[in-house]
Amino acid sequence: MSVKLAIIYYSSTGSNYELAQWAAEGGKEAGAEVKICKVQELAPQTVIDGNPAWKAHVEATKDIPVATPDDVAEADAIIFSTPTRFGNVSAQMKQFIDTTSGIWFSGKTVNKVVSAMTSAQNVHGGQEATILSLYTSMYHWGAIVVAPGYTDQSAFGAGGNPYGTSVSVDENNKMVGDKQAFQNAVKHQAKRVVSVAERMQ
Repeated sequence: MSVKLAIIYYSSTGSNYELAQWAAEGGKEAGAEVKICKVQELAPQTVIDGNPAWKAHVEATKDIPVATPDDVAEADAIIFSTPTRFGNVSAQMKQFIDTTSGIWFSGKTVNKVVSAMTSAQNVHGGQEATILSLYTSMYHWGAIVVAPGYTDQSAFGAGGNPYGTSVSVDENNKMVGDKQAFQNAVKHQAKRVVSVAERMQ
């Protein structure tokens, strides 16, 4: 039976959406049944309209389904991707996690295999703190956190974050560094998540 992998992301201008797509590729290569979902946007339309890159990304991803707690309950494994906001997850991602109290109370988050990725504008902009803060919620879920660690050489090419792949993005919303290295690290992380989920099955 194939692992059901949900990739749940938030992205304002596209970086975390790209990470999510790479994770989907890795999950599919590992034999998983993959579903990509975005969390609900909370920003006012006037704010989005004032940022051309943000507005363009919202339009480009309008057909991506919005994540619900059922997507978590139905998945064997979940990979989250969120931008860093002051060393924490985005408000949009936090709001989504806060909606999972019902499935948490029913025990439907227990033993889900989870992992996380992030982006920030600066190399030391809070990437590690963001992933670790998200994992704190996962411990409350009773989930099984699967970090990439240094289980593959791809981690070093992508900056060496053992908690989850993280990227830096410049003022033009372009990833700083070797995109192929980032892609390799994300795909390895996804394959590792699927491998552990298979063992859980």
